[in-house]
Amino acid sequence: MKNGFHILVIGGGMVGACVAALAASNRHFADLRIAVLEANPPTLPPPDAVDDIDLRVSAISRASERILSEIGAWQLIPRQHVCAYDDMSVWDAAGKPRGPGSIHFSAGESGEPNLGYIVENRRVLWSIYDCAAFRDRVTLLRGELSGLEFEDDRATAILSDGRRIDAALIVGSDGSGSLSRKLAGIETRGWEYDQRAFVTHVRTEHPHARTAWQRFLPDGPIAFLPLADGRSSIVWTTTPEHAERLVSEAPEQVASELTLALDGTLGKVELAGPRGQFPLRLTHAKDYCRERFVLVGDAAHAIHPLAGQGVNLGFLDSAALVEVLAEELDGGLAPAFIGERRVLRRYERWRKSENAVALGLVDGLNKLFGSRVDTLGWARRTGLSMLDGHGLAKRFLMGRALGIRGAAPALVRSHR
Repeated sequence: MKNGFHILVIGGGMVGACVAALAASNRHFADLRIAVLEANPPTLPPPDAVDDIDLRVSAISRASERILSEIGAWQLIPRQHVCAYDDMSVWDAAGKPRGPGSIHFSAGESGEPNLGYIVENRRVLWSIYDCAAFRDRVTLLRGELSGLEFEDDRATAILSDGRRIDAALIVGSDGSGSLSRKLAGIETRGWEYDQRAFVTHVRTEHPHARTAWQRFLPDGPIAFLPLADGRSSIVWTTTPEHAERLVSEAPEQVASELTLALDGTLGKVELAGPRGQFPLRLTHAKDYCRERFVLVGDAAHAIHPLAGQGVNLGFLDSAALVEVLAEELDGGLAPAFIGERRVLRRYERWRKSENAVALGLVDGLNKLFGSRVDTLGWARRTGLSMLDGHGLAKRFLMGRALGIRGAAPALVRSHR
């Protein structure tokens, strides 16, 4: 395009920034102009104190590690702020870890060095903004979106201050409540869960042993995720009323409830961080694209947090979109036409089916383990025990969770 940008990403969170950095680092985009529109971009690196850990953390999969490594971002996250976990122990409320009604995943069984990493969102985000591809090639626009216009040869983002920004392709990456998706006229399917996630950090009597612990309770799962400084990050899915109480109750009372919720597996629990809670929903866009516009990440799909797949699915979206566009450019497509729906439909067919499987599986697990029907309780405990003894099935599940199985992008499959 003579004026404006070839790619304009709406939303500079982890996934949106990753789209821009992946395109900027790909040789097929060498002559393309790339921009990110974000109202509140990070301006300073996170504090370097080892024990200064934000509430918002993510489980980063092997696929996401490879994607972030491709743009040079993973290497910029200080190692003291990254906690690899080697094991995952999951059990039903009526069972015990490593006992009947449980399943245990080990890095040794997967052939991988670990099962993933727990990292603060802000450190992942800063690493993307600080990587050379983003700093050198991506234009950061500060502002808020207020409108979108579409014409045959371009899309235009209208900002709240009146600026108009043209692009050959606009990428919507502005979260589950995506304004860009609504302005593009794309509808969603889904529902609100009658659940909220309570989050905090804790210290435990026994070490977390670089293990992710998850126990399924009747109102929802509770997860203790290992942090690099020895604490654990708590994500407890429960009723809205209970989540609100956990935020406001005395710390000693909450610590006692957390100890009981994990059945004393890590001994006594002590609160060691602020507390928060947020609503949960499932959302899936009916379409991922229209002419000159495409969705990635939570703007396309919002998932229950019990499997820790949210941002990982978004990073896979980013890699898949850039791969499709790069193949089209390599095949002779003029940059001005990368926003054609014919091109974007390739990405949509690929990622929509993959994401639908993930959303359906996680939603099904949440409903199955949240059921109080006695026969279902027996069935799920029996199923977990049988699955725990089936090595091939466990390796398949670990591969899917790591993001390296299924229809993964080429850079994920070939990364060394």
